[in-house]
Amino acid sequence: MCLHFEEAMVTGTAARLLAGTVIVACVALVGPSAPDGTRIAVPLSADAAREVVPNWVMTWNICNPCDASRHNVGRAAEIATYAPQVVGLQEACVRDVERIRDHLRYLYGLVYHVEYGSVLRSWGRCGGLPWSPGGFGQAILSAAPMTDRMNVEYPDGGSEDRGYMAVTTLVDGRPVRVFNTHLAQRRQEAVRAKQTRVLAAEVARHDRTIVLGDFNAVPDTAELTAMWGLATDADPGCGPSATGTCEPTTDWRSKFDYIFLRGFVPLEHGVHPTPYSDHDLLHADLRPTQPGAAAPRSSP
Repeated sequence: MCLHFEEAMVTGTAARLLAGTVIVACVALVGPSAPDGTRIAVPLSADAAREVVPNWVMTWNICNPCDASRHNVGRAAEIATYAPQVVGLQEACVRDVERIRDHLRYLYGLVYHVEYGSVLRSWGRCGGLPWSPGGFGQAILSAAPMTDRMNVEYPDGGSEDRGYMAVTTLVDGRPVRVFNTHLAQRRQEAVRAKQTRVLAAEVARHDRTIVLGDFNAVPDTAELTAMWGLATDADPGCGPSATGTCEPTTDWRSKFDYIFLRGFVPLEHGVHPTPYSDHDLLHADLRPTQPGAAAPRSSP
């Protein structure tokens, strides 16, 4: 057996920068290879999932570093550790998602379907040819097939085009509408308020929904009012009143990432820092409410 050393770009806090930036990965002498010909796999922890975990969902903004395709093996390993049934990625280049998906399959045996919600064609961010730049935006990975994809750009994206995508897939064996969004950058509160109203109007049409995304806003801000009127967060101690303690999801220790639920209640959730982004992984184990029961709502 050989060893391969992959340098990991560390972002965010000084503590992370001081942490080791070299990941030791095994190179298997036998077994399947990744599509690009490599056999490199970041080893998973002993308690990592070995197959897709039903009813687990994850959201992760994988950008910053945004031009770090060399980290896709590490990104795949982070996802493979928890092996959620549904994964929402934001600020994602199509090419990176393709490689992450391939690594999940060929290195870890996890097979996902994929749908894209690109809002930009960006050569600078995602590579490609000048006349055929890569797609940039959202993506959803799902262990079950997805149908009825919707890709919507917000009328006002703020300083950059932003939008949401939605698909129908199966969670707990029943159809559910899954949304994935990325709202306008910080200091654009009025723009985000308009964006959440657009998103909430579509979410309200469905009784069973999971809304994943980077909302770029802490829970008690006015721009999230439309979402709190419809859904609860996977973190049960977190809500618009700010009376609870909301676990932060970013390197600057703010909660910007959410798993909003209608027709589901969380059994547990987790936030896990990662060296591959300035956003943490946020995942939740969900339990459906009883058929016909009203979706849980937060207090206004």
